[in-house]
Amino acid sequence: MGAYVKLFFQEDCIRCPPAKNVCNILIEKDLDVKLYDISTIDGMTEAAFHEVISTPTTIIVDDDDNELESWRGDAPTIEELENSLISYMKV
Repeated sequence: MGAYVKLFFQEDCIRCPPAKNVCNILIEKDLDVKLYDISTIDGMTEAAFHEVISTPTTIIVDDDDNELESWRGDAPTIEELENSLISYMKV
């Protein structure tokens, strides 16, 4: 089973930069991360699908887009996100 990260953010969100930084670290490690700016049509559509109501929201999903774990309104640490992502990738 595969797993990857989706980050929902807004440019003017004061809580979003730490979440974006964590996701950028994962991207540098060649892990699969998709970024969604909820001020865009694509971002809003994806956010509605996952019932995102606050930013930042970081969600780990499987290959079928099922939510496995999430952090809503707060940024996970790199250790939390990386460990969770890797554990889901091993299942």
